[in-house]
Formats: sequence, structure tokens, C-alpha cells
Amino acid sequence: MGRLRGLGVAAALLLAACAAGERPAPAPAPEPAPTAAGGVAWRRLAPAPSERTEVAAAAAGGRIYVAGGYAPSGDTVATVEVYDPAADAWTAGPELPVAVNHAMAAALDGVVHVAGGYGTDRRPSQQLVRLEGDRWRPLAPLPEGRAAGGLVATDDRLYLVGGVGPGGLAGDTLVYDPAADRWSTAPGLPTPREHLGAAAAGGRVVVVGGRVAGLGDNLDAAEAYDPAAGRWTALPPMPTARGGLAATATSDGLVVAVGGEAAATFPEAEALDPRSGRWRSLPPLPTPRHGLGVVAVGRVVYVLAGGPRPGLHASAANEAIDLGGLDG
Repeated sequence: MGRLRGLGVAAALLLAACAAGERPAPAPAPEPAPTAAGGVAWRRLAPAPSERTEVAAAAAGGRIYVAGGYAPSGDTVATVEVYDPAADAWTAGPELPVAVNHAMAAALDGVVHVAGGYGTDRRPSQQLVRLEGDRWRPLAPLPEGRAAGGLVATDDRLYLVGGVGPGGLAGDTLVYDPAADRWSTAPGLPTPREHLGAAAAGGRVVVVGGRVAGLGDNLDAAEAYDPAAGRWTALPPMPTARGGLAATATSDGLVVAVGGEAAATFPEAEALDPRSGRWRSLPPLPTPRHGLGVVAVGRVVYVLAGGPRPGLHASAANEAIDLGGLDG
């Protein structure tokens, strides 16, 4: 996977930040979320038509698109399945032009985009496609292949953060301008990593967790990029260090990180309020998973597909939690 330099780079950057006095605050103890009796609980919903893991997922037009990934056989697939929360039902979507796993997805201007991932040749892909009606339209390719990072839409741009490039852990953040159909670069993560969670909240790109190499190198780092200022800042670290997770942001700005893997899969679901800098724990995910899709529609967080055990395992699980009942 070409990750040999990631740990040294991350350590050097962390030491530089500490020397400048820019060290993150100690992780606060998670605040307990209300139980089911308090109005916050997970619900099991209609399972996906197929079992997959290492998927990409995004919401547009009130529906959730789950793209690519691994099938239980280990094959990389171009499958796209579409979930309608209002009907609790699935339909088949148009297949991706190229099969990928560990791809990244986001909705920009109400349209789903899928970027990168590992192709069947096991190399990071430069593919960027946008869903237009019943077909995927190819857009300007990424400046370099990228997989296992995060794709976030904010500031009328797509921001591709972290992940793995051709030479190992990625450096620069890649920025896509849809008006010009062109990529540029921005400062990369202070803590280079892959298999991370990313979301847009308050006009910033928020990145949580991830890892630098194997399953034992999970991180609790949380960092935010401000496009207007062009710089990253440290956020309070996640209470539970984990890679292989995914993250989303609710309509009121909570960043919710779910799942992950190490020696086992993580049931943890934790929410950060970037305004207060406080993390709180949510009820544990009923089906712990990694390589999953995590998408918010309003204040409801949906968790789709993913591996129920570390390594190449797949599921069709679909579970959701409504954070509308979460007290302050």
C-alpha cells in the first residue's frame, strides 16, 4: 500500500505543532447521549440489495447513493444502489464507469460526485465522475490517484483530503472547481493519514480519526481546514482512536463519526460540536462495521454497508439514528 513514510511525516508535523504551542487540548470525556427512552436510538432499516464493504456514500435529493466497494467474493465492483429513506426502499442506480473500492463521494450543488479509489489494478484511481440523470459524466481527472481519503463539499468546491497517493500517504489537499472543471492544491493535513472520516461543518472541512499504516496505527486526531483562511487548526481529539471509520455532518452542524476497525470492529458513534469543541458519545452502533457509508439527511444519520469484522467481510446492514431528540 506504499505507506512507509506516513508515520515519520506525521510525527514530525506533530512535534513542530507542539513546539509552536499549537497542541490540541486533551480529549474531553464523552458526554452520555440520551438512551432510547430519551428519544435517541438506532433503528434497523431495509438492508441493501447487495453486501459490500469499503464503499463511498453521499446524499442528494433526499436519497442516498452507495457506490463501489468490495463484494463478499473480494471482487471490486462498480455497483451503485440508491436508498430512499422516505419509502425505506432500495433501487438500482447506474454503475460507475470504472469499478473501485475505497473511493470517496460527496454531493456538490445537489449532485453526487465520486472520486478516486483503488481500481482493479490495486492502484489509486484518478477518476472523478458526476451523476447526471441515469449516467455518470467524467470530469477533470484528479492530479494524482487517491484512495481511502475523504471528499467534502463546501465553499462551492470539492476538497479531497488525506488518503493514499501513488507514493504513500497523501500530502496536498486537492481542490476541485466545478465552474472551471479544474483541480488545484491546498495545504495538506497536519497529521497525514488514511481510512479517515471527513465532513463539512460551519464552512470548514473537518477530518477525524484515521490511521497511518496498519490496524494498530489508529489515530484520534481531529483537524479542520478553513478555505477562507487557507489553514488547518487542531480540534479536540476523538474520544476513541480509530481508523476505517466514516463521518458526516448533520444539518445543524454536528460532526458524527461512526465505526472503524482494529482487532475488532468498533461500535462507537461519537459526535463533535465544532462550535463548542465538545465530543459526546451516542448509543453504540447495533452492527459494528468498518469501510461503511455514513450519511446525514437533516438530523438523521444513516450507516450503510461495511465490514462487520476486520478485513475483507461485507454486509448489507442499514441502520439510522435520529439526532433530533438529542438534548443540548
